[in-house]
Amino acid sequence: MTLEPRIYLASKSPRRRELLTQIGVRFDLLMFRAPPREDAATDETPLAGEAPDEYARRVATAKARHGAELVTLRKLIARPVLAADTTLDVDGEIIGKPRDDAEAAEILNRLSGRTHEVVTAVALSHAGACECAASVSEVRFRRLDAAEIRRYVASGEPRDKAGAYAIQGLGGFLVESIRGSYANVVGLPLVEVMRALAGLSDLRARPGRRA
Repeated sequence: MTLEPRIYLASKSPRRRELLTQIGVRFDLLMFRAPPREDAATDETPLAGEAPDEYARRVATAKARHGAELVTLRKLIARPVLAADTTLDVDGEIIGKPRDDAEAAEILNRLSGRTHEVVTAVALSHAGACECAASVSEVRFRRLDAAEIRRYVASGEPRDKAGAYAIQGLGGFLVESIRGSYANVVGLPLVEVMRALAGLSDLRARPGRRA
């Protein structure tokens, strides 16, 4: 099954590309400038006192809106722009991507033997409007020992991963159970994506609507 219309995916994540392909969504990549020349609109720095759910929604929405602006500036074919942001909620604290291997080890040690929430917000921008929805999944880690954490960090997989792990890769051995969407934990909740795409006709009819 192939879904219409073709969209732009404003993400460099290969996992999100794979998930969209899995459900038959046709897309082209829309790339942002990489550090240190990244645009202020795509800054992922949390705001003071910002909750994880609010953070993910804000960042995903900013990326989708910025992507739509780039479509116009680059004179590309007008299509909806899909963006997403994934973060962890640990006791109300935002846990994003580790800055280095030492921080990755600290995060994994903190997640060991307990449950955390994975929050992914999906934003779709089109025709001057932007809609955003978020999915939350509960993930429980088994208890990890120092050697396991050290070996996993040394694999390099935790780098550039929210929460310092990839459930679809080697990091699958960390997880004891999941409650909620597996795709959400990977980085793109497919139910929310399908709903967003299904609502495109409604989105077009409300050009002034903002997320």
